[in-house]
Amino acid sequence: MRVVAKFGGTSLGSGDRIERAADTVAKAVEEGHEIAIVASAMGSTTDELLEEITFEAEDADRAEIVSMGERTSVRMLKAALAARGVDATFVEPGTEAWPIITDEFGEVDAEETLKRAEALAADLDHVVPVITGFLAQTIDGEVTTLGRGGSDTTAVMLGKFMDADEVVIVTDVEGVMTGDPRVVEGARNVGHITVDELRNLSFRGAEVVAPSALSYKDEDLTVRVVHYQHGDLLTGGTRIEGQFQNLIDMQDEPLACITVAGRALRNRPGILADLSQSLRNEDTNIDAVASGMDSVTFYVNDDLSEDAEYVLHEQVVDDDTLSSVTVENQFAVIRVTGGELPNRPGIILDIVQPVSEAGINIHDLITSATSVAIFVNWEDREKTLEIVQEQTI
Repeated sequence: MRVVAKFGGTSLGSGDRIERAADTVAKAVEEGHEIAIVASAMGSTTDELLEEITFEAEDADRAEIVSMGERTSVRMLKAALAARGVDATFVEPGTEAWPIITDEFGEVDAEETLKRAEALAADLDHVVPVITGFLAQTIDGEVTTLGRGGSDTTAVMLGKFMDADEVVIVTDVEGVMTGDPRVVEGARNVGHITVDELRNLSFRGAEVVAPSALSYKDEDLTVRVVHYQHGDLLTGGTRIEGQFQNLIDMQDEPLACITVAGRALRNRPGILADLSQSLRNEDTNIDAVASGMDSVTFYVNDDLSEDAEYVLHEQVVDDDTLSSVTVENQFAVIRVTGGELPNRPGIILDIVQPVSEAGINIHDLITSATSVAIFVNWEDREKTLEIVQEQTI
């Protein structure tokens, strides 16, 4: 197998851990696998270097300073591999073999990076390259960085461009967990998870794999997350499946908007569960939910609106904190889902403004970490879809 293994800062946080990492790589090489390594800065070196820059520094100088953490790591790990008889070399910005090229703003030059990554991959049967994560350089040789989580991005990008079978993210967790083990007792490892699932978790605080890295994963590239104590690059951990799907989807059938009003609903524990349960009891599927300070809105299939209104009205009558229920019919929803949405500042404005300028009233807008749902009148659906496609493709 051809494997790109990324060792995070924690997994390289001491001499003992660097030795453990070297043992793991040496074992895989001895078994006949082609290995490329991406190394983060040891421990929290990058953060410590950033904290010491208490003066005004140009971006180029700042990048050179923070690069010292990764530059140290690759030298340490290369030396540990050499001590185990593994032919290894460190690769950093400025060396002839350096693969990742960006413009001055840190945007990756995919064509040039692919060419250089393929050249690096051609020697994997002879030598193990130990590559600095997080860093890049311009075509003129100026050091740049890939931003927060950049070592993950380095690994998955190179895995894709080097035609690797697998990218292994070696970190300080067992993989993706059912919950934060520091908070949730009994949290366990998830054996596999889709890119879309992990993307949503990552954008909401799960520090497993950087979302920017996941955008480089394609269907044929396996990505796994394993604990640095595991000792085997090729087994265990959590397998990340699939690839980002950038979709624009329009609901085939019209929806009804049912709104329940009540006094200070936000301070009423369980009210959303009570209302949702009443709809569930009648087998009414909820397409979307929007909540305000004194109201909750449910979107359901239009042909189920009368039954849903009746059920929710019974809840209103039985609950003194609820005031009334109202129904509007014939709405369409256009959903935009994509791995890059959170990385596009102004994306909501880019979508909403042209719709508004076309004279289309947006009835509701529901956003999540990686999706936008736009609710408009049913007769405006085709025009809205056309506008959204123009803005997001």
